[in-house]
Amino acid sequence: MNVTLLLCDAAQEAGGKLFVLGGGWSLVKVAGPVNMALAVLLEVPWDQANDTLLIEAKLMTDDGDPVELETGHPIMAAGQMEVGRPPGLKRGMSLNAPLAFTFNGVPLPPGGYRWELHINGEMLASAAFRALV
Repeated sequence: MNVTLLLCDAAQEAGGKLFVLGGGWSLVKVAGPVNMALAVLLEVPWDQANDTLLIEAKLMTDDGDPVELETGHPIMAAGQMEVGRPPGLKRGMSLNAPLAFTFNGVPLPPGGYRWELHINGEMLASAAFRALV
């Protein structure tokens, strides 16, 4: 499965398309809590259509530790989806599945971070960034 992961200020999925605002950054100033989003495009192979996909987006430090809120909960999003084959699709053709995850008010001290996207327990994409004062 091919995955494209893009850090952005805001993202939305509507009608099978991604709408992205302020996409493609790798540096963010942290004067307070940060708002950010992940725009994700999955290219699901024909033979994985109609299967349940378990999806997790996890925020990690550049040392590989999970980033947690003051409550001790990790900053992440998780869910599942199934990409179905529409009628008339040519056999063997991949299917695109756009996703958008929004994270508001993320407390980030200065340092290095990365978002990891896991599908069915396997990390398939990551996007690194630095938080600056």
